[in-house]
Amino acid sequence: MDQRQRDFFTLDDFDFSGKTVLLRLDLNSPIHPVTNEIMSDTRFKSHLPTIERLKGAKLVILAHQSRPGKTDFTSLLNHSRKLERLLGRRVKHIDSLYGSSAISAIKQMSNGEILMLENTRFFSEDVVLDPEDKETVENSNFIRNLSEVCDYFVNDAFPAIHRSQTSLTGFSRKMPNVAGLLIQKETDALNVFLKGDRSKNLAILAGAKIEDSITVAKSFLDKDTVNHIIVGGVVANAFLWASGNKIGKKNEDFIIKNNRKYDAYLQICRQLLEKYGNRILIPEDFVLNPSNRRVEKGEEIPDDQILADISLNSIAKFSEEIRKADSIFINGPMGMYEIEQYSFGTFEILREVAASTAMKIAGGGHTISAIEALNIENRIDHISTGGGALISYLSGEPMPVLESLRESRQYFEKVE
Repeated sequence: MDQRQRDFFTLDDFDFSGKTVLLRLDLNSPIHPVTNEIMSDTRFKSHLPTIERLKGAKLVILAHQSRPGKTDFTSLLNHSRKLERLLGRRVKHIDSLYGSSAISAIKQMSNGEILMLENTRFFSEDVVLDPEDKETVENSNFIRNLSEVCDYFVNDAFPAIHRSQTSLTGFSRKMPNVAGLLIQKETDALNVFLKGDRSKNLAILAGAKIEDSITVAKSFLDKDTVNHIIVGGVVANAFLWASGNKIGKKNEDFIIKNNRKYDAYLQICRQLLEKYGNRILIPEDFVLNPSNRRVEKGEEIPDDQILADISLNSIAKFSEEIRKADSIFINGPMGMYEIEQYSFGTFEILREVAASTAMKIAGGGHTISAIEALNIENRIDHISTGGGALISYLSGEPMPVLESLRESRQYFEKVE
């Protein structure tokens, strides 16, 4: 069966009233290094529709924050307080995951109550167990103890669907696993793009993460998912460098420093340009930092200058392509948009996307912050919460969480 086809349980398949529901969320958020304040509401808000749909249940929340060894690897106490403020309902936190205090607290819950368990990654079972060894995973105290006191496992952690960890995939045969509304919304929107008319699909891949964007570009072109790809930012710099342009030492050094396998990705760029050159649209002119001078593609860039933004010819060329598209995926800014004098290209392209009648999907933290700065969120059909998950999904990589959801449906339909 097509991997992208929905063949898992959804919230419409069960009545959760009065049931104990184990709900896996992804609340992993940036945390201020001094105040420990959670700096973004985005992921919390993305899960509110699922939580509201389950308001008649006893809701037990599983989530993680960061990973061992990181400075933002913290308890979920502040996460429970933030969720409580956003919901307007009490969210109790307990500093246990599957120990006797957690199990006792779950047993004492009443309908409509919410309990947030401790950071799953505080516990080795969520970090070190081999997900392929199902027997060991299912016999772990983590899975066994929680399965005994919960009726359903609802997974709404879309940003983690490309991960295979105990708290995400370990319950598939212990109780029915159900996709939450965020996973449904994300996969439905991305499938519309992936299954759309190739001749009218456009991808705009920009920003600083060349590994992600080049991986997606290769997948889109090899699978004929899109007709054209517009590249910008450091992604465009990589294609320029790969094609023999002298982009200057500062731009080369940035690519080398931030990408361990940069030479392999430059080689992929060369192969893509050789095979699909007329379908990859590279900027034709740029604005330099710090000189603010305009240069055209092919000019030698001085070693002390940064390609900071695209200029007018590129904006006109890209805008024309945007107006032709029926579906658009955009990920990443055209340049150093955080600095006002280099924000023009990014903002003009986003305004053109927003004005388009196409179905529009946006992803990536910098893209979303630029969209918010322009106050055009309501003109983008779908803004994805996924980072690595979004890239992995669009690239056609295995999705362990979706596989686990499918496996659970098959297992429990046979049991019935």
